[in-house]
Amino acid sequence: MFDNVRADLRAHGGDWGAQGFWVLLVYRFGRWRYGVRPALLRKLLSLVYKVLFKLVQILTGVELPCEAQVGRNFVIDHFGGIIVSGYARFGDDCRIRNGVVVGLKNVSDPCAPVFGNNVDIGTGAKILGNIRIGDNVVIGANAVVLVDVPDNCMAVGVPAVVKALKPREAVV
Repeated sequence: MFDNVRADLRAHGGDWGAQGFWVLLVYRFGRWRYGVRPALLRKLLSLVYKVLFKLVQILTGVELPCEAQVGRNFVIDHFGGIIVSGYARFGDDCRIRNGVVVGLKNVSDPCAPVFGNNVDIGTGAKILGNIRIGDNVVIGANAVVLVDVPDNCMAVGVPAVVKALKPREAVV
């Protein structure tokens, strides 16, 4: 847990006041508590997590449940209005901005997107359903992504159109 917290702090520029870091701190605590033994202590820590989760949700406007899987160096830029499904999975070095929704396309199909490494999600994007977003992908602002996006591509528009990234546009 502590290695991930240090990496999250570095990813947020070492700023303890970054609200995205607060969200990830509570997220990492929520994931860590699953491995705590004995069960009574885990239940007490679960109560602490639920209070912290609600507090950080109110203060930052970001909902990142510990059931979601988030890789290293995950950055929450420009907090506010971010909702991530507990079914979502993110690779390493992903960046997410305000107004983004990552979730289910249909309530009856509890499958959320799976993201590769080095994904940059623009402001207001909606990524929904049982889809895969590849490595080195850019999702444009306000895009509505309902289909798979292969590696080294970008998705823009409503509904999103997938375009190959030119070598100089590739995410570094």
